[in-house]
Amino acid sequence: MDDDAICALVKRLARPHASGGYLIERAAILAEGADFAEIMVWVVAHGGKPEAAVSAAPSGGLYGTRLSDGGETGPRTPLRFVLPAGALA
Repeated sequence: MDDDAICALVKRLARPHASGGYLIERAAILAEGADFAEIMVWVVAHGGKPEAAVSAAPSGGLYGTRLSDGGETGPRTPLRFVLPAGALA
């Protein structure tokens, strides 16, 4: 894909973000069926940063922490990316 085609695709899939930039979801890029890796390289090259993950509030009780952590120990794949305001101009 060329740069213009990727930019048009990202413009179509992105939505406004509270920071003034744009938010694009990883799942939307995957569902598009286009070249995922090439689009992700474009997003990162144009200032896209993974959205900060919000951790769930710990649940109470004796076993609350153990049951709610889900056993995940490694880093998680970012679900959303935030592009700066001028990235899609």
